[in-house]
Amino acid sequence: MTGSNRNAYVVGSGPNGLAAAITLAQAGFQIEVLEAEAIPGGAARTMALTLPGFLHDFGSAVHPLGAGSPFFSSLPLADFGLQWIHSPAPLAHPFDDGTAVVLERDLTEAASALGEDGRAWRKMVQPFVEHWTEFAPDVLSPMPSIPKHPWLMSRFGFSAPASARTIAHRFHNQRTQALFAGMAAHSFLGLDQPITGSFGLMMAIPAHVVGWPIPRGGSQSLTSALIGYLEKHGGTVKTSSRVDNLDSLSDRDLILCDVTPRQLLNIGRNCFSRAYARQLQEYRYGPGAFKVDYALSAPIPWKAHECTRAATVHVGGSFDEIFASEKAASEGRHAERPFIILAQPSLFDETRAPAGKHTAWAYCHVPNGSTVDMLTRIEAQIERFAPGFHDCVLARRVFAPADLEHMDSNLVGGDIQGGVFDIRNFLFRPTWRHYRTATVGSNRQRIYICSASTPPGGGVHGMCGHHAARTALRDWRI
Repeated sequence: MTGSNRNAYVVGSGPNGLAAAITLAQAGFQIEVLEAEAIPGGAARTMALTLPGFLHDFGSAVHPLGAGSPFFSSLPLADFGLQWIHSPAPLAHPFDDGTAVVLERDLTEAASALGEDGRAWRKMVQPFVEHWTEFAPDVLSPMPSIPKHPWLMSRFGFSAPASARTIAHRFHNQRTQALFAGMAAHSFLGLDQPITGSFGLMMAIPAHVVGWPIPRGGSQSLTSALIGYLEKHGGTVKTSSRVDNLDSLSDRDLILCDVTPRQLLNIGRNCFSRAYARQLQEYRYGPGAFKVDYALSAPIPWKAHECTRAATVHVGGSFDEIFASEKAASEGRHAERPFIILAQPSLFDETRAPAGKHTAWAYCHVPNGSTVDMLTRIEAQIERFAPGFHDCVLARRVFAPADLEHMDSNLVGGDIQGGVFDIRNFLFRPTWRHYRTATVGSNRQRIYICSASTPPGGGVHGMCGHHAARTALRDWRI
């Protein structure tokens, strides 16, 4: 059987949906992507959210795994307009004394800058940095699976189950401990939880391989490049085309859904077995995000000038402060001093704002579905490390968890990870079937899920969609 006489729908045009569509199109399928919103891209959209001329990334802004993705890297996306911009350093982390620790892209320079912890840092990441092209496909595959490079994965597996607190204690300097805590906090979990150390590692390793780049013009440029490549292979993307019932898509052989379990259950209705529907209903979402986009009259006035070298700044102070912040969100509480992930793309990409003006993007973690206004706490944290920040704000756009979900229905309760990332969801995401669903009647072996709620989980890398499409192709023996 070949794909040349087969066709498929992909529901959702986020990076995973587009990756699934491209993988099927490469196999000869005729593809139509159906997107509910007027602008494609899901969380990878760029819009004028504050003032005219200021371009803001709605969701993802900085893309270490986008640039390092085994699937995206296999595509000639530069031919379709994608240009990665690298700030001089991937990441900065300021402290109250007016200094900052900076993670350098070059591993030798990073080890030197980290002083007494340089040797431990190098030991932690060097094998994976040097063998990224072998390591990345294995670590971004479903777990458990048989790795193609067992030595690398066994070495990674030695540290991956550990908590971020356990790994941070390998370092002597509190500044290095805080640096690692900030990276591990991307997990949305308490930093004493198992596997949070792996999140820190998966942020640190690509920093020394591909950096933490931003796309020129915003994340929409990545979406546009993926769509351009898909269209070259005969696929189409239809926006403002919300799917309310999968039964309406009965005219195609395959349906791949870039949606979370809650949306899949809503649109699948009677397509699934009772047991599978119950599993979708019981799927667990993680903490949410409270996000603010800023139009600024000037760059953020960091006390530590080193922060101007990085497109990403982790605002949170010491390891203990970050630990307390993430513990609160994971336990349903709101931190008084929240840990903040901040992006300042206009320092390095002049297309984001009018001449002399700037944009910034910041969010903290809150309980899923939180209705607490965190704006004052976020701005107090930024002002703590950048006195005078308030005076630079021309306009702001605030997104509480409900606002994020309104803009993208996959962001349930503000969860930008597609589900809580504890051990259970790590192994069985969203169920033990991974991308396959348990369908009944005429839908049998037709419907797959390909969102961030499937392995390897959240992040702009497209690997969830790519693996889902490959699973479908194997099932169809194509």
